[in-house]
Amino acid sequence: MTPAVVGIPTEPIGSIPRPAELLVAAADHAAGRISNEELAAAQDRAVADTIRRLEEIGSPVVTDGEQTKPSFATYPLSGLDRLSPDGVVIPFADGHQRQLPRLTAGPLRYGVHADGYLRTALRYATVPVKQAVIAPSALSLLYPPDGIDGYPHDAFLDDLTSEAETDIRRCLDAGAHCVQLDFTEARLALKLDPGGQLLDQFIALNNRVLERFSAAEQARIGVHTCPGGDQDSTHSLDVDYTALLPVLLRLKAGAFYVQLASEPEPDKVLAVLADHLPDQARAFIGVTDPIDPRVEPPELVRDRVLAAARHLPVDRLGTCDDCGFSPFADDTSTSRDTAFAKIRARIEGTTLAAHELGG
Repeated sequence: MTPAVVGIPTEPIGSIPRPAELLVAAADHAAGRISNEELAAAQDRAVADTIRRLEEIGSPVVTDGEQTKPSFATYPLSGLDRLSPDGVVIPFADGHQRQLPRLTAGPLRYGVHADGYLRTALRYATVPVKQAVIAPSALSLLYPPDGIDGYPHDAFLDDLTSEAETDIRRCLDAGAHCVQLDFTEARLALKLDPGGQLLDQFIALNNRVLERFSAAEQARIGVHTCPGGDQDSTHSLDVDYTALLPVLLRLKAGAFYVQLASEPEPDKVLAVLADHLPDQARAFIGVTDPIDPRVEPPELVRDRVLAAARHLPVDRLGTCDDCGFSPFADDTSTSRDTAFAKIRARIEGTTLAAHELGG
């Protein structure tokens, strides 16, 4: 399979459902039936298999599929002991919830940095590797509303800014093709606070981190936005993009990965995106929907790309999946084979569109 031409790059967002062997190994490890070494071996096999399959279907950029992350959001918290489980609750449309932990004492320090995942992936990949990291705005929700004795909020934000910068910088230094900030709470912020103050706070914090990087480094940093995707449900699909995108696109990043395949009015979204996309940035539009059980035909992907090209210059256009396929390790709502089939359709459809557009 020939990858998409250079004129329309195509990239995965991040997570891919874990193979059955890894899910069993994780359960066995949690129950004390296998050792740390045995779990690590199963994780390593899953990463190798993920990258092999992505490369076999022609993915010009790969990820490790987040095979060893507990979730896209909480990996930095692994091993930390200053946490309580009763943090912010995120409700999804189907009634299920996810709950973040609550920080109980300072200082905040990441227990895990994402370059560890990246370095493992680089051992297996023969094409560029992308690394996803959690946006600092998401981790800002760890701080409790009533504060922490001896650890004021400003000190927490200082620590969070430094830790988030380190997380990104270590990935860039380790050789990431690009680093993607997962900012799924952006749309949720407008649902929780329609007045926009919470979103403004999130944007300011994320820019506080991004401003620590040079223009050349910012060009290798992207931001992913979506209405959440977990167990075939979302948390904020009912929030209108027209209120979100003009604010989101103030972030000092070189790429924006925008969920679009599941939008009921994509042309309206594309018009706003075209009006506000920064001059130096590229828009990657979602052309496959991980929540939809059907596999999109490549021709449908092609048509979605051609529709986007009516609003955006081709040299500032890319494609992606709407969201990760399994952002939480226990999400098995989409099969591993379906995820790879959708990714193949994205790659093939992007190539078809690129050729029609003269790429």
